[in-house]
Amino acid sequence: MAEPLVGIVMGSDSDWPLVTRTHETLDELSIPHEVHVISAHRSPDIAMDYACTARPRGLRVLIAAAGGAAHLAGVIASHTTLPVIGIPVQGGAVNGIDALLSTVQMPAGIPVATVALGSAGGVNAAVLAAQILATSDETLAKALEDYKVKLRDKVLAANDRIQAQLEH
Repeated sequence: MAEPLVGIVMGSDSDWPLVTRTHETLDELSIPHEVHVISAHRSPDIAMDYACTARPRGLRVLIAAAGGAAHLAGVIASHTTLPVIGIPVQGGAVNGIDALLSTVQMPAGIPVATVALGSAGGVNAAVLAAQILATSDETLAKALEDYKVKLRDKVLAANDRIQAQLEH
């Protein structure tokens, strides 16, 4: 198995259903990755160590999923120069808006690319990681082109189904 290029961390194992979408999309694009549960609040020393050792271990992009206060992506970003993508997790009292705002509102100099709430965010985090990696990998760039063609084909098939229904 190839060494991972993308590291995925989630604040809790309850985030796994969302992170599964990220994992599956990276698998579909043949991007080696690793997945860990690391809490910004309950295991801050592990979060710091993970971020600090990511580049020397060969990781090139990090993805962090967290809900509530959603500090995980920011904590990771503060300890690395790798690109960090934050996935705000839906749930809680305000259905993830708190996580979205926490993830997107980073101070100057500590960017976190932020994707959508929900399963789209899980997929988009993987695709964004792939696009970052594809800037220096033509094979991956081609895999992304093929992925986008599949998306287009699904839309065309859906339109064909609707048009067939309208004809009856």
